[in-house]
Amino acid sequence: MSAPPKEKKELKQVLSFGRKKTAIAVVKCRAGKGMIKCNGIPLNLIQPEPLRLKVMEPVLLLGKHRFRDVDIRMRVKGGGVTAQIYAVRQALAKAIIAYYQKYVDEQTKLEMKDIILSFDRTLLVADPRRPEPKKFGGHGARARRTKSYR
Repeated sequence: MSAPPKEKKELKQVLSFGRKKTAIAVVKCRAGKGMIKCNGIPLNLIQPEPLRLKVMEPVLLLGKHRFRDVDIRMRVKGGGVTAQIYAVRQALAKAIIAYYQKYVDEQTKLEMKDIILSFDRTLLVADPRRPEPKKFGGHGARARRTKSYR
């Protein structure tokens, strides 16, 4: 006699990412109780403090009620402190929009997207700028050595 097959409960979850320079943030957004953590630290304790508001922008723009029924866990690595903060805020905004598109409704998702895009486009669209490589004959990408006549 074999045991009856266990029914799998559908796990409502969305994966998303955000990038800034060489920093990459990966987000797992799932149904839950409103917990938001980045590298295991709650969002309201992120350092440095002056950039904490930047991370909170998607939450403040869309309202805390939209984040009440989801748990968000983020991992971020690479780049510097500021680049990581910008990668996290982009990943957070993209994740909540993807979650609402997949599991809630299209109309709410469009409203949220309009709110975010009217505030700051980089919350949803990555910044494509990258450093220019250094060339020979100078100290940097564009700088040349001073020509000496004597």
